[in-house]
Amino acid sequence: MEPESDVWVHPELRAAAAAEDWAALLGTWRKLTRSSQSRLGALVGLAQPDVSAIENRRRVVTSAEVRQRIIDGLGVPLELLGARYEDLPLPSLVLPGVVSEADGERLGAVRQGGMRLDAASVDAMDALLAAHRRAEDTVGSRTVAPLVLAQFREVAGLYGQARGALADQVVRLLAEYAQFLAWMAQDQDKAPVALGWFDRSYDWALEAGYGDLAATTLSMKAHLAWSGGRGRRCVRLGEAAASLSGASEATRAMAVQMAGRGYALAGERDEAYSRLDEAQRIIAGAVDAPPWLYFYGESWFAAQRGMADLHLKDWDGAVGNLTSGLAGFAPSFRRDRAWYGSCLAHAYAGAGEAEAALTEALGVIHDASEVGRPHAWAELHKVGAILLRRGAREGRTLVGMLAQLD
Repeated sequence: MEPESDVWVHPELRAAAAAEDWAALLGTWRKLTRSSQSRLGALVGLAQPDVSAIENRRRVVTSAEVRQRIIDGLGVPLELLGARYEDLPLPSLVLPGVVSEADGERLGAVRQGGMRLDAASVDAMDALLAAHRRAEDTVGSRTVAPLVLAQFREVAGLYGQARGALADQVVRLLAEYAQFLAWMAQDQDKAPVALGWFDRSYDWALEAGYGDLAATTLSMKAHLAWSGGRGRRCVRLGEAAASLSGASEATRAMAVQMAGRGYALAGERDEAYSRLDEAQRIIAGAVDAPPWLYFYGESWFAAQRGMADLHLKDWDGAVGNLTSGLAGFAPSFRRDRAWYGSCLAHAYAGAGEAEAALTEALGVIHDASEVGRPHAWAELHKVGAILLRRGAREGRTLVGMLAQLD
């Protein structure tokens, strides 16, 4: 991987600077530039042990002099420093180019009561939501969720200004916010919170005549059931989502494959692969996926099929499908790469290929620790346990690395 030419466009680095989280900033800058602690230290006037202590949070940056050395040495954009999302037109990560200057002024005026809500303002808020969806792939739900919740509250507070068709637009946007908040709660293993947001999203989607989002919400509830080991519930919700009026082909494909994974979880091989084959036929002809399914495609589907293979202990199938899926994931999809990479390590461990399992696990262990908790992190512990039970020395290596990051 080549160093990024302009690291300061990266949302993870910008978020660290805005929060003045110096540990995250130093670590992220080094990762993006492929730099050593010694090289970074030379740039900011710190010894390598001092850089290590800051990155590992054994030392807190309290000195104004050290703070300025970091800013000057790494070229931190001044507009990021001290930025607080409460001061922005809507609570946000400091993301470049998301909201134009004119839209920012409009949103600020609407927020302060100096201007009535209009369609252009709703479109700007929709663009902001879309940007945070993509940022969450890189920086993780723990960073993004509080900001999106604050955005949601601001948007909900503007509903009373909307009339007619504009009111429907706001309800549709609230439904999308609720769906995204549900997903992030699920990602943090907060199932009751996720269910509450899913129910809100579903109700608002129906109210606004937004069948595609209503179907997506049911499909994601199926995913939540799958995550909890409830295969039958996953099947029922997936099939309900696939049959809902207004669902696009991409959404139907997602729902049908969820039903297939539910059957795989229940150990029903024929039903599982029948649904997965059906989903693959649908996705092959699907066009115009809704904006919240921006990640959906053949690579993602292959990875999902690999998950079903894991349940059915088809280790070769799981390795092949997960490898194929991961090959199509952009580097910015850190959370997904951590999760499916952990599952690939599991598949290799199941197949008795301890060396390959360790290689895959170590390739994603840092992302699993930083943005993949609890799911990818738990999967790597499962891989370690499998290897230890089989007496593989690679198991001790993996468990030792996990302990260092715990």
